[in-house]
Amino acid sequence: MRLKPFYLAIAAAVAVSAAPLWSAHVAAEDLNKEIPAAVADPANPAETEVAVLAGGCFWGQQGVFEHVKGVTKVVAGYSGGPRDKAHYDLVSDGDTGHAESIQVTFDPKQVTFGQLLRIYFSVAHDPTEVNRQGPDEGSQYRSEIFAASPEQAATAKAYIAQLDAAHIFTAPIATKVEPLSGFYAAEDFHQDYLVRNPHSAYIQINDLPKIAALKRVWPDHYREKPVLLAEK
Repeated sequence: MRLKPFYLAIAAAVAVSAAPLWSAHVAAEDLNKEIPAAVADPANPAETEVAVLAGGCFWGQQGVFEHVKGVTKVVAGYSGGPRDKAHYDLVSDGDTGHAESIQVTFDPKQVTFGQLLRIYFSVAHDPTEVNRQGPDEGSQYRSEIFAASPEQAATAKAYIAQLDAAHIFTAPIATKVEPLSGFYAAEDFHQDYLVRNPHSAYIQINDLPKIAALKRVWPDHYREKPVLLAEK
């Protein structure tokens, strides 16, 4: 979510008045059902694996994946653009090539990349929206998977094709899949933002329902206590 000084004073009032409209875009609540597992989800014998995902404001994305079993760290940041443009004020203008993203470190023996994608597509965001999520609009809020390996790229593309062929969503999946060229951590202010600001109107309307959906739809993957970056 873009936060400029002028808007901070009125953000809460706007959030409350816009609640019905914003809620209409929360895919986590709208889907509320299981989607098929990825048919192609090769095992990874490594101790750790990293996935970089973009799907709207990184506050909510980080908050969701911090509650997934097998995930050991989630960093909010930027991916898709150059290092020197990886700053919130610049990315918020929408012309840096960056997307607000999360870097998820996980144990592939506990949760696979394909299982993370299952959560990503079903409760973490709406993969059919183009250059927006809920109230946030611009290319910096696009749906994109930044593949850290050819295997991840193949898994993601095959899964998107699988879900589209099964007509799981009412519109085609808009999620892009591109090779990871770099990930740059966001400013400290944005890390663990959801946990530190649970009473924010924006968080309550747009992001807490996603965590509730994770618990409801994927109870076997849900853990009550989130793994926080601040504790690393």
